[in-house]
Amino acid sequence: MITIGAVVRFVGLTTVVLLSGCSKVPEQTKADEAKTTVKVAQYGSWQSPLTASAVYGAHTSIGELQSSGEMLYFIQSEPAAQGQSGIKRLDRNDTVADVVDAEFGVGSRVHEYGGAPFLAIGSSVFATKRADQRFYRIAPNQPQVALTPVGTRQADCVFFSKGSRIICVREDHRAEGEAKASLVAINLNQPGEGDVYADGHDFFSSPAINQANTQLAWITWDHPNMPWDNTQLWLGDLDKKGAIANIRQPQMPGSGAIMQPQFSPDGTLYFIADFDNWWNLYRIKADGKVEQVTHLHGEIGGPAWVLGLHAYAFENDHSIIFNLHHEGRLDLMRIDPDSGVSEALATDFASVNQLISHQGRVYFVGAKETPERGIYRVAGRGTELVYTPEIAPVDPAYIAKPQSISFTTAGRKTAYGLYYPPTNPQFRAKADSLPPLLMMLHGGPTAEASSAYSGAIQFWTSRGFAVFNLNYRGSTGYGREFRRSLYGEWGIADVEDAVHAAEYLVAQKLADPQQLAIRGGSAGGFSVLASLAFHDTFKAGTSYYGISDIEVLAKETHKFESRYLDQLIGPYPEQQQTYHDRSPLYHLDGLNEPLLLFQGLDDKVVPPNQSEMIYNALVEKGVPTAFIPFEGEGHGFRKPQNNELALETELAFYGKVFGFTPAGDLPPVPLKNAAVLPH
Repeated sequence: MITIGAVVRFVGLTTVVLLSGCSKVPEQTKADEAKTTVKVAQYGSWQSPLTASAVYGAHTSIGELQSSGEMLYFIQSEPAAQGQSGIKRLDRNDTVADVVDAEFGVGSRVHEYGGAPFLAIGSSVFATKRADQRFYRIAPNQPQVALTPVGTRQADCVFFSKGSRIICVREDHRAEGEAKASLVAINLNQPGEGDVYADGHDFFSSPAINQANTQLAWITWDHPNMPWDNTQLWLGDLDKKGAIANIRQPQMPGSGAIMQPQFSPDGTLYFIADFDNWWNLYRIKADGKVEQVTHLHGEIGGPAWVLGLHAYAFENDHSIIFNLHHEGRLDLMRIDPDSGVSEALATDFASVNQLISHQGRVYFVGAKETPERGIYRVAGRGTELVYTPEIAPVDPAYIAKPQSISFTTAGRKTAYGLYYPPTNPQFRAKADSLPPLLMMLHGGPTAEASSAYSGAIQFWTSRGFAVFNLNYRGSTGYGREFRRSLYGEWGIADVEDAVHAAEYLVAQKLADPQQLAIRGGSAGGFSVLASLAFHDTFKAGTSYYGISDIEVLAKETHKFESRYLDQLIGPYPEQQQTYHDRSPLYHLDGLNEPLLLFQGLDDKVVPPNQSEMIYNALVEKGVPTAFIPFEGEGHGFRKPQNNELALETELAFYGKVFGFTPAGDLPPVPLKNAAVLPH
């Protein structure tokens, strides 16, 4: 049990043991049990059934849900198609059929991160193809038709039935300079430019149309804001001929991150905003005044890194279902917006996304702390699973249960995280030994460590590693103030939190101080490099497409994040020296620990030179360093074989650095300067 100032909550399934009162244990069973022995082996070397292939080889993920008539459509990635995604359909009998094969490769790159790449209308679907970013009509027994010009990207679309059009967010890359954003109306049948409904802002998202097809709502924001900073809600009137007029901005009670507008069945416009520090639900009344619907010290939804997020849905005129993040946990909630009466429907989910209304019911994509995940629907005061993708079976005895921890960090602030102990029923370590710790840093940096089952975490814990999934300052789930506490402090506060978390766990005898490793991707990769460059706490690090030179990133990154560093660091070039001071690449005098780097060569978010520069510099300095590039991969790896190779190589890397022999047949680590390792 963790004590001394830590707040601990065991977030797991209660183990239930059933005893038969008067029965005797058969002698053969006793003999079999006597043969079963727990092996004593060094932490990190334990044999585990959770192979890298089991983690990634058959893993599928479910994306956006769409309701059309009696059919529920959804995106699903397929390992057999190299991680590409297709579209499936769930009928009224919960039978699943393929609509668009994964080889088509559904996926948008609007804002680079994409999201909401398709729209279902009747038996037809309209989808963005990842390879060329054109928007296709895919109808039964008809050839596919590309409706949009080359050089444009479309996503987050809604159907304007009276105008026989599809209204989409468009990003136009055909001219020099920054891509131009707009809302466009696309003809359902004929290729063409479409009609521009709204432009003049740096970014657009979340078009929503009422059931009467008379009003359109959407969100905009402008540099240097991100969609979780300050955004604007807009309304426009639609006529029968498909034109838009009377564009206006409803008066808000304050500034904040407004997101996910939706019209209720009776035509009331709802949205989420963080005017009171928390992302709560609001609505615009008939007199035009904004009314706060929920008053929760928790967050509905999360930062809009991708398009098409849905954190709430209307069950009927008097009931809304929503997800709620609070104190490191997630609940599925129901509220009557008029009376304010709310209730928890489920507390055993670790992830709830894509809530939509379909045939008078609410459906969502959910995941638990066990491998169970899939599409669920609300049923009375509970939920029921209606579809699950193929899931590799995992013995529950090998699943480490997360423990929620808060701890004091620099400046007497508080940070959070999830601790996973080494868990393997076949092995134990010597009584006087402590496990190596793997500190995990999420990206964003506004993401959130989730307690949802992760094979990539259990891969480590079942081999004898302790894992701490850190929610450093800047993470989502703790309010706007906590999220913005990283502004101006990126590279300092996040790193301090990682260091203090490791020191805390060492003090609690939960980790070996000589075997502390840190890993992260993207923004988390930057924090990994900064932790190694500016502190001596960690003894090894792994960076997945991390940032080594912030100034170069400010000059080269894509439009969506091109001014994000104004918030995280400060305006550039006015604070050029600060960019230099925070960049690990210019502080290699303090970076002496072994480092492993992974990088997609097609990454447009964090260009490959970010990893290449620090790799070359460390090799020249004599630091043990390995660099593994992946052709055809962008920001985040899609191909299962690449994810498997990365995971196995990382394990082999820690074995070399910490002096243990991992179980299994692992790939060689191309580690330069390996001779200087002490083992």
